[in-house]
Amino acid sequence: MGWYSIVRRGASSAVAVVQATGGTETTIGNYKYHTFTSGGTFTVSSGGNVEYCIVAGGGGGGGFFGGGGGAGGMLTGTNSVTAQSYSITVGAGGAGGPYGNTGSNGSNSSAFSLTASGGGGGGRRDVSALDGGSGGGAGRPTSLPGSGTAGQGNDGGNGLFDGTSTHSGGGGGGASAAGSDGTIGVGGDGGDGLQWPTGSGTYYAGGGGGGATTGGSGGLGGGGDGSSSANASDGTTNTGGGGGGAAYSYGSGGDGGSGIVIVRYPI
Repeated sequence: MGWYSIVRRGASSAVAVVQATGGTETTIGNYKYHTFTSGGTFTVSSGGNVEYCIVAGGGGGGGFFGGGGGAGGMLTGTNSVTAQSYSITVGAGGAGGPYGNTGSNGSNSSAFSLTASGGGGGGRRDVSALDGGSGGGAGRPTSLPGSGTAGQGNDGGNGLFDGTSTHSGGGGGGASAAGSDGTIGVGGDGGDGLQWPTGSGTYYAGGGGGGATTGGSGGLGGGGDGSSSANASDGTTNTGGGGGGAAYSYGSGGDGGSGIVIVRYPI
């Protein structure tokens, strides 16, 4: 059991068929998926190769001329599993900064001894953004953008102060692109995330938009929009999207979206 034979050009070889339980189990096409939106256990009874998508929680957006939160780090690839139980951790999103505060970093997600780092919190006026899976966007220029983690995400964008009264937060970094810089009166857009499975799946790990008179847009993959005169938008749950940054003294930065872990294999 758990094995089948492929016969090609007269040769016969045995190929392992993975059998496992855990998470929410679905079958799409020729693949079985195990989706974890919170911590759990992936229990393998027959081993082989599996594909994985590990996304950490997104960072919260900054308050008061705030930058967007950086997306949670995203890891994809193939791993060989054996008959045993694997612990799965899914990170929570970071809290958005209330007036005068930076956003908080998201929490890490992990599976198969691999760890995706939580997204960096967005900066605010005169206080720099935080590093993470993707870095948070900066507030005004004395606030520096956060750095992303190589292989997981990208840097946040710069903020802008025009020397008079206009302030714009930078966008948070995403899995596939850095956050955009703020421009006069317009917050930087969050960097876009990545699609998994490539070509047919869902986008994850988009950065949050920066706060300004016109808030920046959240990046593709669950990033929250920056605000102009109210609370900024939260990152989307179970995408690892960063929260949007808040403008001026109005409202708070958005919370980062929680992460997700997905495992799939052919059946």
